[in-house]
Amino acid sequence: MKKLFRKLKIKDKHLLVVMIILCVGLMLVTFSGSSFSGPFHSAIGTIVMPLERGVNKAGSVLVYLASGFKDVQDLNEENENLRKEIAELTETNNRLSQQISELERLEELYKLDSQYSEYNKVAANVIAKDPGTWYSTFVIDKGTDDGISVDMNVIAGGGLVGIVTETGKSWAVVQSIIDDRSNISAMIASTSDTMVVSGNLLTMEQGTIDFSELRDPDNVVGEGTTVVTSNISTKYLTGLLVGYVSRVEESSNRLTKKGTIIPAADFMHLREVLVITNLKQTKGDSE
Repeated sequence: MKKLFRKLKIKDKHLLVVMIILCVGLMLVTFSGSSFSGPFHSAIGTIVMPLERGVNKAGSVLVYLASGFKDVQDLNEENENLRKEIAELTETNNRLSQQISELERLEELYKLDSQYSEYNKVAANVIAKDPGTWYSTFVIDKGTDDGISVDMNVIAGGGLVGIVTETGKSWAVVQSIIDDRSNISAMIASTSDTMVVSGNLLTMEQGTIDFSELRDPDNVVGEGTTVVTSNISTKYLTGLLVGYVSRVEESSNRLTKKGTIIPAADFMHLREVLVITNLKQTKGDSE
């Protein structure tokens, strides 16, 4: 018998059709009325009722599954809408953050413009820089067509940034005070004692540049002392903030002092600058 069933390879869908036909037939027989006798009717009922209950239960399960599937679809749609809303809110937040950052930078430039109100200035954007972390040499989007010329001083972020070294019609190159080639005649703001401030990209990794040749007979220079451009500088205008002394020590000649300065400007995040269009009147070989 088992061998016979193995040979009868009835497919599931055929079996399902047979079962459906049998169920329908039995249901018709059950509800056909008085054509059948009591015993036969009872026997048919015994067969049909379990099948009917099974069909009803299966129907209930299908309804439940269909309802659950609808709920899953609704949840997926709701999640997709939430994802879109989150993406839109994130984009809006990013735009607002950029606008706030830009507003803060413009406010800083406005304060700087007011601080040096005696000078004429042109605002410019930084559009290129040398490779590396620091803005030691960079390019701005204003040039000779905007009144920019070589040796004009550049300020940003609270203080001196550098000087224009090359110009085109719509661009200019700026060499910053942290560049290794930069040497500035500066002075202590409170005493006018002069010094030489030298750019040093190596020490800028610690956030400082160097100074030397400072005469400080009264030992007034210490940490936090303000340093500005001196009146004897031939290219830099007088009184522009350079930075603040972070370390001071006696030089080997025991006559002068040397040390380091924290620049006032942020040479890692330059975006906008002000070019002072007034030139220092006296010209010479050194700065």
